[in-house]
Amino acid sequence: MSDVVPLTGEPLALDLVNTRTADGDLLATSDELRAWLRLQSGRLPDIADLDIHDVRAVHAVREHAAGAIERARRGERPAGDDLAALNDAQRAAPAITELTWDGSAVTASRRRTGPAGARLAGWLAEAAADLLADPSVTRIRQCEADDCVLLFLPNHPRRRWCSAARCGNRVRVARHYQRHKPA
Repeated sequence: MSDVVPLTGEPLALDLVNTRTADGDLLATSDELRAWLRLQSGRLPDIADLDIHDVRAVHAVREHAAGAIERARRGERPAGDDLAALNDAQRAAPAITELTWDGSAVTASRRRTGPAGARLAGWLAEAAADLLADPSVTRIRQCEADDCVLLFLPNHPRRRWCSAARCGNRVRVARHYQRHKPA
């Protein structure tokens, strides 16, 4: 993975969109995609054996999710092509609730069928669908740092940066320097 560490901890669809930064694509290779999936452990099922075709499927979901989220966060209607592509990605790997007996009770777990890349794209498209259908989508903001394009869902109305440690600190240091720089 590049020197830039992906921002994580936002809704999964935003974490995905945020892998396309001002510095470039953090998911350019299958190794980078696998590294990002490790950062997302617990939020996505384990999916192995990913190749460049699977990376392209994830890129397609990311681009359509980004387009739809950008419009929805401004209260605008997302493009029909973006919504259709997200729906198609989910249809390519249908989700089922699989029932099993664990020895004392019936358990239910959600899984997707199909090839690894299609399953991953389906999970990510479903995360985008969940976010787009959530009324909080209109609260999504872009980081206010000049050179940052990352999105976040603020948990506090005064939040201005994608990360206080990343952009927030950089902006504060620059502001301090401007106030105290030698004449």
